[in-house]
Amino acid sequence: MRIVLVSIVLCGFSSASLAVDPPAGFTPLFNGKDLTGWHGMPHFDPYKLAAMKPEDREAQIAKWTEDAKKHWTVQGDELVNDGHGAYLATDVAYGDMELLIEYKTVAKADSGIYLRATPQVQIWDYTKEGGKWNIGADKGSGGLWNNSAGAAGKDPLVLADKPFGEWNAFRIIQVGERTTIYLNGKLVVDHARLENFWDKQRKPRTFEPLLKNAPIQLQTHGGEIRWRNIFVREIPSTEANEILRKKGADGFNDVFDGKTLENWAGATANYEVNDGAIGCKAGKGGVLHTKEQFADFVARVEYKLPPGGNNGLAIRYPGKGDPAYAGMCEIQVLDDTASKYAKLDPRQYNGSAYGMTAVHRGYLRPTGEWNFMEVTVKGPTIRVELNGNQVLDTDLSKVTEYMANSPHPGKDNASGHFGFCGHGYAVMFRNVQVKKLESK
Repeated sequence: MRIVLVSIVLCGFSSASLAVDPPAGFTPLFNGKDLTGWHGMPHFDPYKLAAMKPEDREAQIAKWTEDAKKHWTVQGDELVNDGHGAYLATDVAYGDMELLIEYKTVAKADSGIYLRATPQVQIWDYTKEGGKWNIGADKGSGGLWNNSAGAAGKDPLVLADKPFGEWNAFRIIQVGERTTIYLNGKLVVDHARLENFWDKQRKPRTFEPLLKNAPIQLQTHGGEIRWRNIFVREIPSTEANEILRKKGADGFNDVFDGKTLENWAGATANYEVNDGAIGCKAGKGGVLHTKEQFADFVARVEYKLPPGGNNGLAIRYPGKGDPAYAGMCEIQVLDDTASKYAKLDPRQYNGSAYGMTAVHRGYLRPTGEWNFMEVTVKGPTIRVELNGNQVLDTDLSKVTEYMANSPHPGKDNASGHFGFCGHGYAVMFRNVQVKKLESK
């Protein structure tokens, strides 16, 4: 679901100019004169906002923006909030991006930055006098404070705040739900998932990924905060894939050498290697699988779909039979934007455990672009991240209803081959890696 926002300009602020020119490739979000490009939006569920009728949504945003006018001013080259009122949100909804922003706040203040309209990169008083050491303020700013207790990213890796009265600088890199944060040049969050706060509030929880695109918000929270030098750069898919592939690469081994099918078996005649990628020949199919078998593992692969393309990842495949049924499962690889697939069963779309568990859709890149998929298999559980977004989290041992009532006798396989399930389309795969996990 993509959030559609109206563009509202806040007028009447003093004229100024940018403090510094944007770095190469970056665009300023604050023009140094007024709040063009921003609107008011408090702590509010973006899914509920998106579900409103357009006229109701526009009226609500206008009301929030009127409130923001009372509490936000431009002073010189600084964007200043008095600690109250609606937050500021960008009119543009951002996906993968790099954000540069500086802030200066006061003692006992508490603020933050919402990414994809989701809380939050924490900013607060890190001193004992601030009165919040009991909830983690002693660890400093920059953590993903609304992540679950003990989750990666919730607490910053180091204390990096500067003393009050000095400017602090964030560099935030977000690819899918994966967030990396530098505060004053120090790494404080390393490629951690920003959990979906809004999903955690639902009862029962529905497991919803972050919105693919949503605004950046600057929070107000009881104390003056000043912002300046706010720049953003949208990250292209090729760079996003490189970030995802390099992070956490320890323990992964290449199962495809980029040149031959030496370590592969099965339908080798129906696949070919071109430009460092394995391609299923058009009009051909069958299962191409590793010679090696795996029990618990993590697989990483990039794939590119032609229009209407269809393939899949064979998980714990025994070496014969249909991997969707004889194997633990087939993770679907499909151009599910094609009109001919509009009426499929939800358990057939890209990233689903075919015929068993539906996927959260909307995170596939356009045909012709490379997608990055990571599949974690532990015991009966499978988790799928697509382009950095967790889109499937299932325990197949608990699945009792199957598409077309077709049994899946292989779903309890404890080990098997990893591979590709060709269905006649020229789907391509590259950077195929597997990391073995210790089985319990």
